[in-house]
Amino acid sequence: MATEAAPMSTADGGGSAARRRAAGGTARGVARVAVLVAILVVVLYPLIWVLGSSLKSPTEVASNLSVIPQDPTWANYPDGWNYLSNISFGRFFWNSTVISMATVVANAVSCLLAAYAFARLRFRARRFWFAIMIGTLLLPSHVLIVPQYIMFNSFGWIDTPLPLIVPKLLATEAFFVFLMVQFMRGIPRELDDAAKIDGCSPFGVFRYVIVPLARPALVTTAIFSFIWTWNDFLTQLIYLPSVESYTVPIGLRLFIDSTGQTSLGPMFAMSVLSLLPVFLFFLAFQKMLVQGINTSGLKG
Repeated sequence: MATEAAPMSTADGGGSAARRRAAGGTARGVARVAVLVAILVVVLYPLIWVLGSSLKSPTEVASNLSVIPQDPTWANYPDGWNYLSNISFGRFFWNSTVISMATVVANAVSCLLAAYAFARLRFRARRFWFAIMIGTLLLPSHVLIVPQYIMFNSFGWIDTPLPLIVPKLLATEAFFVFLMVQFMRGIPRELDDAAKIDGCSPFGVFRYVIVPLARPALVTTAIFSFIWTWNDFLTQLIYLPSVESYTVPIGLRLFIDSTGQTSLGPMFAMSVLSLLPVFLFFLAFQKMLVQGINTSGLKG
């Protein structure tokens, strides 16, 4: 009897240990989820507050600081859209869309060409010029505002989108060039050699080998270019002085008049609408964004 009870005791002890481990794993999982939910609430609270405030009346915005409006109203959206008597807020959306999309195309094309030259072609002083390009990342953009304004003013480009788009055609965004160079260095050079054996020129290698494989890096460049340009305020404020040329970030400033009075409800409503293009653009390409940032490997 004693010999039979020993295995049973051992089995019971093993089962209890397994249950304790399972309970401990469940508790740790619940704790991790709770921490992630708490972080998510803290991160999303400003966005939720703005969304709730866009549905509040002017008096409720000042008196009710809670997230949920007591008496929701959608009047802030048409009021904000038609806040100016002579121009609608849709004009600002159109201006931002044109400038942002043109910047995306200009950055993608110019930075891809520059990155291909630094990563694949061999020319004199290549490392020196690459170091100079990386060094421009250390130069504050505000230092260049005055000379650039003088130059663009002499061209007659002020109050047009040209100062915001044309420089991007010259691969002036060193960060994107560096990102694509690092990505291209992960592409095996054997593919270039195989293409050359098939009769491809350097441009043919670029078109048929590099461009298809560099799509994740291109998408990453497009997403960041769109977000940065859409949210840009200072540069667009300097080069676009007239109201008809304003973009969304500058248009939101119009809800504050010269006396300091602010139309909070319509301003919050237009702020919510201004977030939608960025959110949709990011949502459409988020998978490729992760692939572009993780440039350590190559899928083939």
